[in-house]
Amino acid sequence: MSKKNTKYIFVTGGVTSSLGKGIVSASLGLLLKSRGFNVTIQKLDPYINIDPGTLNPYEHGECYVTEDGAETDLDLGHYERYLDAPTSQNNNVTTGKIYQTVIEKERKGDFLGKTVQVIPHITNEIKRRIKILSKQNYDIIITEIGGTVGDIESLPYIETVRQLKWELGEKNSMVIHLTLLPYLASSGELKTKPSQHSVRQLMESGIMADVLVCRTEHKIPKDQRAKLAQFCNVPLENVIECKDMETIYEVPMYLQKQDFDDVVLKELDLKSDKDADLKDWKTFVKKFQNPKRTVEIALVGKYVSLQDSYISIAEAFKHAGADLETEVKVRWVYSGDITEENIKETLKGVNGILVAPGFGDRGIEGKVLTAKYARENKIPMLGICLGMQIMTVEFARNVLGHTKANSVEFDTATPDPVISLMEEQKNVIDKGGTMRLGAWKCALKNGSKLYEIYGSKNISERHRHRYEFNSDYLQEFEKNGFLATGTNPETGLVEALELPGHPFYVGVQYHPEYKSTVATPHPLFRAFIKACETSK
Repeated sequence: MSKKNTKYIFVTGGVTSSLGKGIVSASLGLLLKSRGFNVTIQKLDPYINIDPGTLNPYEHGECYVTEDGAETDLDLGHYERYLDAPTSQNNNVTTGKIYQTVIEKERKGDFLGKTVQVIPHITNEIKRRIKILSKQNYDIIITEIGGTVGDIESLPYIETVRQLKWELGEKNSMVIHLTLLPYLASSGELKTKPSQHSVRQLMESGIMADVLVCRTEHKIPKDQRAKLAQFCNVPLENVIECKDMETIYEVPMYLQKQDFDDVVLKELDLKSDKDADLKDWKTFVKKFQNPKRTVEIALVGKYVSLQDSYISIAEAFKHAGADLETEVKVRWVYSGDITEENIKETLKGVNGILVAPGFGDRGIEGKVLTAKYARENKIPMLGICLGMQIMTVEFARNVLGHTKANSVEFDTATPDPVISLMEEQKNVIDKGGTMRLGAWKCALKNGSKLYEIYGSKNISERHRHRYEFNSDYLQEFEKNGFLATGTNPETGLVEALELPGHPFYVGVQYHPEYKSTVATPHPLFRAFIKACETSK
């Protein structure tokens, strides 16, 4: 069987960052997938960090983890949630990774003494990374280029796209340029000039945009659309409006109404007898927008002032909530503000509590107080990653009587290190990429709440952490009723704890939110929301 000819779509951004290239790319991917094409999406990030693993969430939002253990940009979460298909480390490339690879090759003498330069060495490495995915027999690869056209950091990527368009030949690649049409309230009009400048800047780099997607607060009048087509060298039907929607999940339908998928297929000379079937997607959006019930869940974390820090959790609530026809209102609570005096007032009226993942010792005691409050007042609680470790510390202190129990992450001298490092982690100095990452197996105990939730004994979930439950304390925990109901079959490490007799008090060392998608809401979030409804 001959290898299929992979087509490439490059998505660039202009005028301003954070326009939603990730959502537009994911929406296009969904439309093309529903037309019968095998599609994947990758992200090229212009920053020099090797990956976002060591970035503060305030810098870049959540760090998303793939099945194969890559710490990646949060946009990969959108790709998976829309496409309902896993991504891999090849789906996220950073300038750091590019330069690291090229410099390692230079040190080994791979360039035979040549002067190593941005062109051709850096651009060749970017090309190689873009093309790696084509080995997996995709029909279409959508490549989103981070940042904004004109940024110094993005220049090597833009130059690589220019070279690739030339090398791949006509109809094998295209460029979608996402831009902003600002609205001037004083004159009551949308302005096209910034978009014209942005497209001109792209042309100065040797690239013609094939399609223009315009982010806007208002409908684009016909004359403005014609003006954009004329000044930006694109056919009128290739000017696509992307209005602000009530929810990001409406975007695919809005783009479909403008035949976005047809425009793209025509540019790539592809045919499909299949119409884009978004029936299930529309059902999800309808349920999401017309809930029958409401629950309020307190998300207790340390990065709550930037909600993108917990975007996968927030989206997992939406997926499971829509499935149950329940609106999940999230009360964002900064754990550093919680004290014994104000906890009752802070958490008053919530139907459930989620203690969020995180690193570092800021806000830890507020989380411990939260776990105690949820346990004693029988409020449904889900602890994720650090959340499970907090539940462990709280139980050790307040039930087992180890008043100075702690995680060695926060107190290296604690007499009761109920959360500690694995032996092989103790001498690790580098912080990046040295954690337990990606998919790990977990065996669930028969008769446990988790076994009932998953309906299976063996599960696999994604991880991102360095510290583990200290098994020296396991017997004492279980004797006092806090049971380890999930363990790793190979290492025996504790993956999940639950408290029988409590409406819902479950801590998991893994991140279930990474696997929740529109098509397959995560069973653990579903069960948690259900418990919150019941406890009302």
